[in-house]
Amino acid sequence: MADFFKVLSEASRLQIVCAMKNGPRNVTQIIEATGLGQANVSKHLKILTQAGIASRQQQGPNVYYQIANPFVFELCDLVCDSLSVQFQQQTQQLEALKGMGRLS
Repeated sequence: MADFFKVLSEASRLQIVCAMKNGPRNVTQIIEATGLGQANVSKHLKILTQAGIASRQQQGPNVYYQIANPFVFELCDLVCDSLSVQFQQQTQQLEALKGMGRLS
């Protein structure tokens, strides 16, 4: 499990995963969606594929990558929702402190 989360802990790989959310993409499409360089995208796609998070499929001269198990998006949504709640709580605490005159 630690290795799985380690793969997803890199920001560029999360960008690539998000780029494939709406279906298979080739390297050029992923580069356009993420703004990352070709070598960087290829390196991260290899890591994602080796980890079983992404899969690749040859279609004529093109290789398309897709998410192998869509639960990855559910996991990302769960983490994002949890972080959002945490940030909202921290904001409310800061506002309460400001209201008490403890924070300027």
